Amino acid sequence: MGNKRRRFPEFEVRNLTRQVVLAHKVYLAFSFWKRLKGLLGRRSFSPGEGLLLKPCAAVHSWFLFFPFDAIFLDEGLVVVHIIEEMPPFRCSPVIREAQAVLELPAGSVRNSGTRVGDQLAFSYSCGGGFTSWVEEF
Repeated sequence: MGNKRRRFPEFEVRNLTRQVVLAHKVYLAFSFWKRLKGLLGRRSFSPGEGLLLKPCAAVHSWFLFFPFDAIFLDEGLVVVHIIEEMPPFRCSPVIREAQAVLELPAGSVRNSGTRVGDQLAFSYSCGGGFTSWVEEF
C-alpha cells in the first residue's frame, strides 16, 4: 500500500505562568535506553528543541561538549528545581520531588524567565495545529 510515512506526535512545551513557549519540538525519552542515550552523540542543541526525560530525578552531562538548561518537574509539571547552563562533564543533584527533567538549549531558562513554582504544559499534534494540553503525567 503506497509509501505512507508514519507520523509521530510533535510536542510543544509552554510555561503557563509566564505565557511563553519554551520549546516547539520536544523529544520524549520515556524508555530506559532513550533516557540513557539522552543528548549523547549530539554536537549541539538547536533553539526551540527540548528533551523530556521521565522518570528522572537527576541528569549528567558526561561526554557532552555543550551546556544545556535542565528544568526539574513534579508530577503536576510544576518546576521544582532549575540548573542553568549545566557545563559538560557534570552531574546534577538528585531532586527527590522531581518526576521528570526537561533539557533545553542553554539560555532558554534565562530568556523565558522560568522560575521554580512555574506551571508548565505540553501540547501535541500529529500534523496541523496543536490539539491538546497535558498539565500532568
